[in-house]
Amino acid sequence: MSRPDKHQPESLEFATVAVHAGNRIDPGTGAIRTPLVMANSYALPEDPSTIDWSGTDVALYTRNSGVNQIALQQKLAALEGGEDAVALATGVAALHAIFFTFLRSGDHVVVADVTYEATWRLFAELLPDKYGIEATFVDASDAEAVRAAIRPRTRLVHTETIGNPTTKITDIAAIGRIAHEHGALLSVDSTFTPPPLYRPLADGADLVVHSLTKYINGHGDAMGGAVIGRRELIDRIRSEAMVDVGGAISPFNAWLISRGSITLPLRLAQQQASALTLAQHLAADPRIAYVAHPGLPEHPQHDLATRQFGGRGYGAMLCFALRGDADVQNRFVAQLKVITSAVSLGHDESLIVHVGTGGPRVAAYPEPFRRWGHLRFSVGLEAVEDLRADLDAALTATLGPA
Repeated sequence: MSRPDKHQPESLEFATVAVHAGNRIDPGTGAIRTPLVMANSYALPEDPSTIDWSGTDVALYTRNSGVNQIALQQKLAALEGGEDAVALATGVAALHAIFFTFLRSGDHVVVADVTYEATWRLFAELLPDKYGIEATFVDASDAEAVRAAIRPRTRLVHTETIGNPTTKITDIAAIGRIAHEHGALLSVDSTFTPPPLYRPLADGADLVVHSLTKYINGHGDAMGGAVIGRRELIDRIRSEAMVDVGGAISPFNAWLISRGSITLPLRLAQQQASALTLAQHLAADPRIAYVAHPGLPEHPQHDLATRQFGGRGYGAMLCFALRGDADVQNRFVAQLKVITSAVSLGHDESLIVHVGTGGPRVAAYPEPFRRWGHLRFSVGLEAVEDLRADLDAALTATLGPA
């Protein structure tokens, strides 16, 4: 085994990479942590006439590049096992950056039929209407359905694993082979499965997207997004969708996310353990209509999740619903005293949101989701005993004893 070196991430275990990657001693002050640099412009050389004003290699203008953005990108590339990364203002900015960079009018995309709402709207409405980009939504858990949807003009296959919100799992290695056989790129939104749980690049994905707002930051106090992959692909995204569209991350958010990411492996381990415990507990309660969590043996892709994630866990997100209508779900949420009713996920605090049964996306959801609606539950860092007691008390207040 090679001697570990904090400046060589490939020589380190993941937890060590999370601490050290992207961090450098500040040459000006000697600070051992990359400082927050709240500058939008950097000093030019004596003769700036040869500068590439759209360049991103050195700190020049924060829309192009900055100290904290560079540090975050280095950390993300190391965590995900990619050659390079580009950090952007939000997770949706990161998704849009891929689509903007690699798609042209007349191109075709195969998209998972269970996907984040903004992704769904981009491909169902905005990109077709504005740019003539066609999209086919398909069950991405069925590799042959993906293969059948490929056309001569297919340039991209986009999926999520774990899918938001139904927890559907896509076999990334299988879908990657199909995409590459047809000359298409595979992009994977891995927000629900941050490293070390899963690294889609290792299974053949070309580009991995994260909403950094979620698990990688982990504290509910910063917005950001990122794309990680091969350097030539990231260079194009950085040049076209960051510099010339202006989706750059702010220095403060980049600094906050870098700081938050240090504890990612510790946070994720506890969140996953608690999520599985709570999923099992809810699944055994007769007042619950269904529970969707890949760690449950009855989950349709449980075996795939076990193989693909290599025993590192099943994520910390679950969906469930009470036996009752929308009013019942709302009354249950109102009774919770520890778990917070709010959007987003991956925070230190547990979050729950009630989503009803309407909207065009829901047609692709499993029958229990369509019948009962769903409560999307992001399990946080609270003691699992407190979370379980909170759920039980709210269930009893809403529906009576089990």
